[in-house]
Amino acid sequence: QVQLVESGGGLAQPGGSLRLSCAASGIRLSIYNMGWYRQAPGKQRELVARITSGHITNYADSAKGRFTISRDNAQNTVSLQMNSLKPEDTAVYYCSADRFSRLRIGIADYWGQGTQVTVSS
Repeated sequence: QVQLVESGGGLAQPGGSLRLSCAASGIRLSIYNMGWYRQAPGKQRELVARITSGHITNYADSAKGRFTISRDNAQNTVSLQMNSLKPEDTAVYYCSADRFSRLRIGIADYWGQGTQVTVSS
C-alpha cells in the first residue's frame, strides 16, 4: 500500500526551528512533485512549499526566506526545514505527492496523515 508518513512536528518557541520529514512507501518519490501543505483551524489549506521532480522549489510568500524544502530520493523522503518560526505557522502540516503539477490548486495523488506544529511561548 502507498503511504506518506510525516514526522518531526511538535512544539517550538517563536524564532525556533523544526524539521519535518515525509517518508514514503509503495511509491518512488523521485518521479513525483512533492509539496508541504498546512491547515490551521478555521483557515483554508495552504501550499507552503513544493519541490518538483526536477528539484525546482517554490514557496508561499509567508514561508519564503524561512522554510526550505528538500528531497532525498535515495531515502525516499522529503523534508521541510522551518526556521524563524512564528505563531501563525501553527497548523497541521501535510506531505503530498503529485505527478501532474497540480499541487498549486490543492490536488495531489497522495496525502500524508499530517503532523501538528505548534509555535507558542
